[in-house]
Amino acid sequence: MQRLIFWVGLIALSLYHIKLADASGAPTVVSNAEIQKVNQKYGMLAANRLRAWQSLVNDAYGKPERLQLSMVNNFFNGAKYMSDEKNWGKQDYWATPIEMLIKDAGDCEDYVIGKYFTLRALGIPDQKLYLTYVKAIRFKQAHMVLTYFKTPKSIPLVLDNINPQIRKATQRPDLLPIYSFNGSGLWLAKQRGRGQAVEGGNKQLEQWQALLKKLDKRSSS
Repeated sequence: MQRLIFWVGLIALSLYHIKLADASGAPTVVSNAEIQKVNQKYGMLAANRLRAWQSLVNDAYGKPERLQLSMVNNFFNGAKYMSDEKNWGKQDYWATPIEMLIKDAGDCEDYVIGKYFTLRALGIPDQKLYLTYVKAIRFKQAHMVLTYFKTPKSIPLVLDNINPQIRKATQRPDLLPIYSFNGSGLWLAKQRGRGQAVEGGNKQLEQWQALLKKLDKRSSS
């Protein structure tokens, strides 16, 4: 597996060159030009979902982090669940937030990716947000959630599409943490915290790297 020697360099990509929208300081997560292209190619409903995403960011900008978590979690959980095989014709595909909103559907990784990048755009630091692989005990399958650490020693909050209520990790005995990662690195899970930093990679991290490259390509086009 390839080593994650470029993680720090990818931190900047996690904001995919978001620009300030107006004097209020709210960032532009999707431009009017992009919305028009989507309208022409995918129709008005898809374009309206992108407008709603930008409106969410405008409304949430500057609010307390806990409220931002709820607003973003509720927004993306409004999309319907669909497997990658049915949605994209692929066994495993990580969609960008725009791709997910165009389809109005995604799997667990897509929900987490949309929430992560939106919260990063709103100014929540990377070190507070982790894409976390867990085992969903009730369903006996791998699952992904977004975890938020108010402080490095806090019990994280879990943003999930299975249970739409944001709960502390200690209130989610149905989830068994495995590992987590973000723009800063990879962490093996230890109980309900971040655990130990490690070097290395796997298929999921390669998907993450590919996603960041897609976002970077979008920002430079």
